[in-house]
Amino acid sequence: MTNKWNTVFYNGVTDNLIKRIWEHKNKVHPKSFTAKYNVYKLVYYEIYSDPLNVIKREKQIKNLVRRKKIELIILNNPEYRDLYDELVG
Repeated sequence: MTNKWNTVFYNGVTDNLIKRIWEHKNKVHPKSFTAKYNVYKLVYYEIYSDPLNVIKREKQIKNLVRRKKIELIILNNPEYRDLYDELVG
C-alpha cells in the first residue's frame, strides 16, 4: 500500500484483503502507521493459500530495499492504480 504521492510504503498480511483495505481507507485504527502516514492506496498484492508461504513472502518483501519494492510495484502496476476498486467491483 502507499499514499497519494507514492512515497510511503506499507505491507502486511490479512485473511480478508477487502475488509482490511477498507479499514485502512477509513482509518478505523487512527493510531496505526497507515493512518498516520495516509497510506490508503492498494498498489500491489499477492494471494496465497498456505499461511507459511504468506509469512515467508511478507518477510521477503519487508526486507527488500526501497528500490526493489518500487520495481515490484512498477512491474505489475506501473500507473500505481488503486487496485482496491478492482477487488470490490
